[in-house]
Amino acid sequence: MTKVTIYTSSYCPYCISAKRLLDGKGVRYEEISVDGRSSVRAEMTAKAGGRYTVPQIWIGDVHVGGCDDLYALESAGRLDPMLAV
Repeated sequence: MTKVTIYTSSYCPYCISAKRLLDGKGVRYEEISVDGRSSVRAEMTAKAGGRYTVPQIWIGDVHVGGCDDLYALESAGRLDPMLAV
């Protein structure tokens, strides 16, 4: 299964929803909290092309985007193939 990285914040309902989808699929992921860590958020923002909201999700080297983007991939039937690579 492809490596998944998700930048999150503990109080973010979108982060919880994205993790719930991944958990439901049995996906193991690296969770990186940005809570109180401005340097980590700055790193995430730079890697995400300026997007500063959480969650920001990567599947392998592909930046998926946020929660809505993850669910859009799922609805289109494209998430499972990305995870299986």
